[in-house]
Amino acid sequence: MLSQQLWQCHQELAQTCLKNPFVRGIATGKLERKKFAFYVGQDAFFLEAFARAYSIGAAKSPDWEGFCTFHQLADGVLEELRLHQNYASQWGVNLQQVKPVPATRRYTDFLLATAWGSDIGVTAVAMSPCMRLYAFLGQQLAQKGIPDHQYADWIKTYSSQEFEELARLLDSLCDRYAISSELISETYRYALLCEEAFFNAAWESES
Repeated sequence: MLSQQLWQCHQELAQTCLKNPFVRGIATGKLERKKFAFYVGQDAFFLEAFARAYSIGAAKSPDWEGFCTFHQLADGVLEELRLHQNYASQWGVNLQQVKPVPATRRYTDFLLATAWGSDIGVTAVAMSPCMRLYAFLGQQLAQKGIPDHQYADWIKTYSSQEFEELARLLDSLCDRYAISSELISETYRYALLCEEAFFNAAWESES
């Protein structure tokens, strides 16, 4: 399967993200609260763009099954955004006043430009690393069970079977619509690099 090949070929980036100090801070529960609060705001901005990209993919789908699958995935993002609303209340973040930092803007611009300008195979490949990476991170962090600390809900969400099923659903769109090529590989890799930069921006944030 193409989605599995792409994931396996980019394991070094997945491992880099797993070892990122921001992710390790979530794992241990020792991440500074202000860094997580910053991340919550930036991720909510990102997820709104992610949902829009799903909707564009649905509109461009050549068949009804693809249309329904993209919309099902968009519903999953809306659920994730509801979780972020809870985070925002808990961490004192006003999501209406969030201003995206360059790393966030680069990622959202890339996704939306891809969704508007490319076929849905490329769009699915651009979006897939986010879902697959978060499922991987959640599962890795939950290997010894869900910890009892302030970031337990984050780990619980992304290690869940429900999230894994959404990641697999998006992978299935890659397998259905994308054809292996240099463009496909470059698109997948760039998305993972955007993920790494996103975590770095959160770790380096001061507010």
